[in-house]
Amino acid sequence: MSTRVEPVSAALLVDRVVGLVLARAEEPARLHAGAPDRQKSGVPVRLLVDGHPSTHPEQLADALVAPFEAAGRPAVRVSVRDFLRPRSLRLERGREDPDSLLDDRIDVGALNREVLTRVVDRQEYLPSLRDPDTDRATRAGYRSTAPGTVVVLDGALAIGRGLDLDLAVHLALKPATLRRRTPPEETWAVPAYERYAREIEGAPDLVVRVDHPDHPALVRA
Repeated sequence: MSTRVEPVSAALLVDRVVGLVLARAEEPARLHAGAPDRQKSGVPVRLLVDGHPSTHPEQLADALVAPFEAAGRPAVRVSVRDFLRPRSLRLERGREDPDSLLDDRIDVGALNREVLTRVVDRQEYLPSLRDPDTDRATRAGYRSTAPGTVVVLDGALAIGRGLDLDLAVHLALKPATLRRRTPPEETWAVPAYERYAREIEGAPDLVVRVDHPDHPALVRA
């Protein structure tokens, strides 16, 4: 399958992602045309911005909040790194095991239960569960959400892990760029990211090449 790469500015990238989410937000209204207006506009959208740490997915995720709110969609920010499994479990096979990094790191059940599923079922979410540095519970309290909230989640190695998502944006790197951006002390993790790139091929709703951070490009099949 051939692909086409479309260079975009950072601002246009934000516009494209916002447009993608707003289009998805309208789908329940089309499926339930006879529903009351409050039900049509009240369905949350759960968006993941995913990428290697060097691509800074959190920056794009942060940049989306104001445009969503300007479009009439309240937005909340959550990070995958605040929902990692306890250190004793995610490092059970060692601190430098690529498969553990990919398969054992994220507490998928907790992230679904406390954020991604809860925001739909109970109109509330938990902003964080566990401090990734101290490995202690953050003791955060639940926060209520307004109708039509967009949950903007950022993370790495999170697509295809079983998260209850509506849309996923992947910030992609070429293999050579990935190796160049990985610090020497973290080269053990490169096989995990290479395997991940193979496994999620075709899965993200939007792929953005960010080999040159100041010149992102959309990848289209």
